[in-house]
Amino acid sequence: MIKFLDLQKINAQYELELKEAANRVIDSGWYLMGKELETFEQNYAEFCGAKYVLGVANGLDALRLIFKAYIELGVMKKGDEVIVPANTYIASVLAISDNGLIPIFVEPNINIYNLDSSKIEVAITSKTKAILTVHLYGQNSIDEQMLAICKKHHLKLVEDSAQSHGATWNGKVMGSIGDAAGHSFYPGKNLGALGDAGAVTTNDETLAKTIEALRNYGSHKKYENIYQGLNSRLDEIQAAFLNVKLKHIQNDILERRRVANYYLEHIKNSAIILPEVLNEEGHVWHLFVIRIKERNALQKYMNDNGIQTLIHYPIPPHKQLAYKQYNKLSFPITEKIHREVLSLPLSSVMTKEEIEMVVKALNNY
Repeated sequence: MIKFLDLQKINAQYELELKEAANRVIDSGWYLMGKELETFEQNYAEFCGAKYVLGVANGLDALRLIFKAYIELGVMKKGDEVIVPANTYIASVLAISDNGLIPIFVEPNINIYNLDSSKIEVAITSKTKAILTVHLYGQNSIDEQMLAICKKHHLKLVEDSAQSHGATWNGKVMGSIGDAAGHSFYPGKNLGALGDAGAVTTNDETLAKTIEALRNYGSHKKYENIYQGLNSRLDEIQAAFLNVKLKHIQNDILERRRVANYYLEHIKNSAIILPEVLNEEGHVWHLFVIRIKERNALQKYMNDNGIQTLIHYPIPPHKQLAYKQYNKLSFPITEKIHREVLSLPLSSVMTKEEIEMVVKALNNY
């Protein structure tokens, strides 16, 4: 079976470095808010081109904390609206609603799966305070029109950069363009920890200081709490692992592009819709997502041929029971995407033989 993502093989490349990092943390006797976190925050800031990085427990918390901080700062209040792509993973929406804000779903572009900037302005009301744009599947979602809309309507631009580590636009890395960004280092991400982990990036010092307190019980000084905060801290051992893997991410991106480009050039099946790439530097291929009408049949066929595929994501947020108040809304493009998408195996450790097997199976379908 060709695995969708062989995490053991990926992490085996760095086995010695990872074990050295773990031993260093264990021997230090310091496991939270220490040297490893400080080093990772500095390294990731340099990588992203952002002034401030704050390590947190996971990607969802990164987004939650951004909106919570804006509420504490008086930039937003409960009941305000945040525009979000209708086809995103539910975490993007949870971060909004968890803060008492209202998600306003907007359709994506059918070809690139990211928020369609031409559809944003009609969704703006007097209560709109931000756009949460999602770099879905690893491709940049920001364009000049989006930036112009934010400027015109005085909206915050928050990036969901959970899938886009290292993607760039106009020479800037995702996570350094908007007002703030949430990053996930879930093990399956391009930059993956060996457990849950996340970070916020921003160039806004006031926002950074607020989140710094909010992630630590609302405290800048022990036992003195200025906010009703969270316990959401990136622990030392995950920070140490991320420092190891961050050194190798640029090579990993090149390898992922190698696989993706082979798929794009060699998959020749008229029933399959291949992903569209706006700019190679803007896509880091967290996922290679195709579309086909008989998606479930193709998935079974691939599995029968020894190839594991996944569906990201079978049910859009507005159709989830968790958001039953939105279940009657209709977003035809989003719903079509969620009915038809299938993610192919893609990683930095796939062999040429494995890639060719995937292509052959798809072309014979």
